[in-house]
Amino acid sequence: VIPPGLPFHKKLLRFAGPGLLVSVGYMDPGNWATDIEAGSRFGYGLLFVVLLASLAAMLLQTLCVRLGIVAQIDLARACRTHYSPPVNRFLWIGAEIAIVACDLAEVLGSALALHLLLGVSIPVGIAITAFDTLLVLGLQGAGFRRVEAIVLGLVATIAGCFVVELAMSQPNWLGVALGFVPSLERLQQPGALYLAIGIVGATVMPHNLYLHSSIVQTRAFEQDEPGKRSAIKFATIDSTLALFLAFFVNAAILVTAAAAFHGKGHENVADIADAHKLLTPVLGAGAASVVFAIALLASGQNSTLTGTLAGQIVMEGFLDLKLKPWKRRLLTRLIAVVPALVVTILYGERGTGQLLV
Repeated sequence: VIPPGLPFHKKLLRFAGPGLLVSVGYMDPGNWATDIEAGSRFGYGLLFVVLLASLAAMLLQTLCVRLGIVAQIDLARACRTHYSPPVNRFLWIGAEIAIVACDLAEVLGSALALHLLLGVSIPVGIAITAFDTLLVLGLQGAGFRRVEAIVLGLVATIAGCFVVELAMSQPNWLGVALGFVPSLERLQQPGALYLAIGIVGATVMPHNLYLHSSIVQTRAFEQDEPGKRSAIKFATIDSTLALFLAFFVNAAILVTAAAAFHGKGHENVADIADAHKLLTPVLGAGAASVVFAIALLASGQNSTLTGTLAGQIVMEGFLDLKLKPWKRRLLTRLIAVVPALVVTILYGERGTGQLLV
């Protein structure tokens, strides 16, 4: 429990972490694909969509913070408590489909990054991703802070890589600023509205709502009204700052793609593998592609880690399953890994990058 008289910054550090875990779902490889296509096709014009989607995410995650702290229950358990069994089954199936769809992109993104960096095949990359995710989640029993520390390191890697990418791409900063101004005219361009919907869909992740309402309860605070108000305040600050970092990453991906490809004969770049291949010749910097792949690997590993956590929470909350932790992790990991392998077999390594769009 937070002792009285603790300075503001130390109180904030006590609550820091859950927002960071949630934020990685907003910068997963699925976001990369939509941001790259938006930047290459429309330049900086759809930056305002990224901004509005991020603001919507901040609002939704704040509501999850309040549910977890005030009611001391996660969203999945709240649904099971308040809805009838048929409604709960429908919500559970919908949540699982959403998690599989998101996790599929995350697993394939990690595998693609390993393929680009190390030359391993996509199936081998999928196997490595599944194994190391289970390994990291095994640390959860030694304390949730260890998992949060790993996530912090990966998020810092992603942000640092895109600071480098922005410096290399030398964007038009006036164009960037104008891109954040909402405009209906830009959405009327052929394909712009469809891509804008894709950006919103890739940004606002349903499984993050279940995840956040659960992990925010890992913090100790006084259970009286003043204690809960204080907890809501600091958890909201933690969530908002973390999601602002995710907004920076998404905006940086779009800006880098716009500066590197738009107006330079590469307006149809939508495949992550193509973007990786073109960055070095377009920007003239040998490290550009390597930095891009490292950031993709960190993003994929981070997202698949939190996706597995969310899968555990949804399964336990809706079904009230009482499984051993390693069995839950293995089951939720297989739910995404098996479809990823099937997709790779059906579409091949080339099709994997295109399916992330």
